[in-house]
Amino acid sequence: MEITRRTATIGGLGLFAATTISTASRADELGSFLGIGEGLEDFILATDAYVFGYPLVTMEMTRRVITNVAEPVGTRGPMGQIIKLRKYPDSSFRDVTAPNADTLYTTSFFDVGKEPWVLSIPDMKDRYFLCPLLDGWTSVFQVPGKRTTGTGAQTYAITGPGWKGSLPAGVKEYKSPTSIVWLLGRIYCTGTPEDYAEVHKLQDEFKLVPLSSYGKPYTPPPGTVDASIDMKTAVREQVNKMDAADYFTLLCKLMKDNPPAAEDAAELARFSKIGIVPGQDFDASKLKADFVKRVPEIAFDRIMLQFKVNKDVQNINGFVYTTKTGLYGTNYLMRAFITAIGLGANRPQDAVYPTSTKDGEGKTYNGANKYVLRFAKGQLPPALGFWSLTMYDSNYFFVSNPIDRYSISARQSLKANADGSTDLYIQKDSPGKDKESNWLPAPDGDFILMMRLYWPTEKNPSIINGSWKIPPVKKV
Repeated sequence: MEITRRTATIGGLGLFAATTISTASRADELGSFLGIGEGLEDFILATDAYVFGYPLVTMEMTRRVITNVAEPVGTRGPMGQIIKLRKYPDSSFRDVTAPNADTLYTTSFFDVGKEPWVLSIPDMKDRYFLCPLLDGWTSVFQVPGKRTTGTGAQTYAITGPGWKGSLPAGVKEYKSPTSIVWLLGRIYCTGTPEDYAEVHKLQDEFKLVPLSSYGKPYTPPPGTVDASIDMKTAVREQVNKMDAADYFTLLCKLMKDNPPAAEDAAELARFSKIGIVPGQDFDASKLKADFVKRVPEIAFDRIMLQFKVNKDVQNINGFVYTTKTGLYGTNYLMRAFITAIGLGANRPQDAVYPTSTKDGEGKTYNGANKYVLRFAKGQLPPALGFWSLTMYDSNYFFVSNPIDRYSISARQSLKANADGSTDLYIQKDSPGKDKESNWLPAPDGDFILMMRLYWPTEKNPSIINGSWKIPPVKKV
């Protein structure tokens, strides 16, 4: 994002929010610049509240869109029913940005406010998988999977805030901090017909039922379709279109069933001044009328400015990434930022996603050029699950190409050079039959690269501690 005078000033709002504005003239100048009248401190407070609530509001809007169908179809399914993606998307896929061609999603939204839900995972036969469970604030509160719980059959009861009771033998409790829970399971698959069939069998053995139906025959009820829900506009756009009054009204409603963490108490105490109190409806009379339109605009710019100013966002050889995902504590700006650019992000121990829009010289990638990403001997991406490099066009969608290859990884049987190094050829046309195993096809125009490291090593070399660094992509 280009930093203009406006966004640079916005970047300073966090400082103003935590310190006293030294002079009235300084406050007046900033207030005038931001297009508001009196009450700069309350305006800054409102932008803080917007940032704080952004994950919960976005999660709810995502839930509404994904579950607004009568039965599972494609990437959508009713509350409490498992969505099983059966194959990797191709270049015509437009449902979500930055799709992957490494894992088949097995997902569901469900509500544990009234009773627990029981998730049964089959014997995964040593296959890599993970089933992160996200609360309404986008924190990954548990991650059953090969890294954490192994690949044997396992059963969990996900219980809601304040639930107390007994569970059947062999069922382990995972307590969710909120009523909203998002199961965002991923199962590794090579994409061959034989492996698709194996993964489909495993997906069909996943079970999700309310506790009252556990151990009994259970047929999920059909979903309720709400015609008023916008199923076409991207969720982020829908959230960003809300004015501050509607946004805070929804936030306060959601906080009744999805309480903030205890560590949020100090921040929430500040928000009471502008009518935001957990457990209560939003008091719109405490929000100045001239804030209603400006707060969402300024607050979202603050969120997206994290690309430039957040010390936890690293830029190594043209690849931008962070290892501060999944669990955020009181880092509300980072939590909102990850929500905006990658809702559903894993903990770094499970996955890191370095993304690159420019080569090692800082120039935008374009299919008119040829590029090489060279890994020195013994320096391929260190991951115990898998790693891959995916090609997207400038809108984060897959690129049509003659070999239907959208990502490249070790499963392509990469050929090493004589000195033990490995070159990946990133270009529009084939580098030659003898090098096609190492070829990642590019489009005619600009493109984006995203690396995925699932279960990255935590001992050297490691991207988590910085002892392994991604080499630059070089133009030939």
